[in-house]
Amino acid sequence: MPVPQPAAAERGEQILAVFDTAFGELLAADPAAFKVKFRKMAGSAFAFYRGTACLFYQDLEREAHGGPFLDERTGRVWIHGDLHAENFGTYMDANGRLVFNVNDFDEAYVGPFTWDLKRLAASLALLGYTKALSDEQITRLVRIYAAAYRERIHALAAGAKGDEVPGFTLETADGALLGALREARAMTRFGLLDSMTEIREYERRFAAGGGAIELDAATRYKVLTAFDGYLETLPESSLVRPDSYRVKDVVGRRGIGIGSAGLPSYNILLEGHSDALENDVVIYLKQAQTPAVSRHVTDPAVRGYFRHEGHRTVISQRALQAHADPWLGWTELDGAGQLVAEVSPYAVDLDWSDIDDPQDIAATVADLGRATATMHAAADESSGHSLVPFSTERAIDGAIAADEEGFTELLVEFAHAYGARARADHQIFVDLFRNGRIRGF
Repeated sequence: MPVPQPAAAERGEQILAVFDTAFGELLAADPAAFKVKFRKMAGSAFAFYRGTACLFYQDLEREAHGGPFLDERTGRVWIHGDLHAENFGTYMDANGRLVFNVNDFDEAYVGPFTWDLKRLAASLALLGYTKALSDEQITRLVRIYAAAYRERIHALAAGAKGDEVPGFTLETADGALLGALREARAMTRFGLLDSMTEIREYERRFAAGGGAIELDAATRYKVLTAFDGYLETLPESSLVRPDSYRVKDVVGRRGIGIGSAGLPSYNILLEGHSDALENDVVIYLKQAQTPAVSRHVTDPAVRGYFRHEGHRTVISQRALQAHADPWLGWTELDGAGQLVAEVSPYAVDLDWSDIDDPQDIAATVADLGRATATMHAAADESSGHSLVPFSTERAIDGAIAADEEGFTELLVEFAHAYGARARADHQIFVDLFRNGRIRGF
């Protein structure tokens, strides 16, 4: 279905209205952070797309209650919510294994599985455009992604075992994914600690500067109280050594990235798994955001499942990501839900800047299709959560099987149409921003 193309002036007003709803409160609280965010978004159509999931789902709202390949099951599965070509990378799982997979679950929610696929497909169109790929080459990439997703979902639905559908590790990955894993392996906890902390009087403390904000006594007390609440949300398997959670230091930070602008956050330095100073751990505590998808999925069973946005983010990540970060948990601070996780020394994002050969791009895109399918399949009745009480992979497999060619063409058509829409929106946004039309500045 073609994406409507309203006139620039009308579209500009739509963009302003969506921004006011999505960003208004945070922007008013910290306009400086949003100036940084918006300047980053102005840099490219892809950066704009990354920062405007709110606009994307506003455009897809007409599908909230139906659409191709959607029924009462496939229309309410756990989804990533902001799946694009740069939201993949490495992490150290709870078993100590380096894994390449989907990352950044801040927007995760329950909704139509096709929304994840469409958002990724449109990002491929934008990525291909920046690399001067032809429309035919972009079409091929989207078809490769769709085919890889379809193949992996079908294998999982048919009961494939782990060795038949292996994840991406140092032993199984190749190409750009293996490169990211090797880069992550070369990193060290000491390197991360050296960049953020210093030794004072035989103890490690956060170093001044670098964005760290010293806290007053009252704020520090509130953060430590929130930390105590966080400990209660960790699985027993994470609480292997009580001293691991001894707090050494706390500092404040303020998010200025594309996705975290204006969100207050804190870093907490912990003892770690031994008394050795090089094994200390840094975790972050940040205010969780309202996911863009949630404004367009009105199912009360979904809305009522989560205590707050911190709880939603963690439960969603644990559902979507097998063997998630053992430090992952939630808490509350000043009445707002908070996400807590490790500042990992082993996190490396997929870097597209050096992936230029069409064959390398195609191989990477195929792997992203397999990773997406594995993520969707992880979050169902077997994940331990009652919100999606059925086999996601079997439901999706059955829906696609009814029209395999139509499934691929749906994504191809959407990728080109919304890619063009995002490029046009980017220019409209830049003109709005540079001419002072965005409210709050």
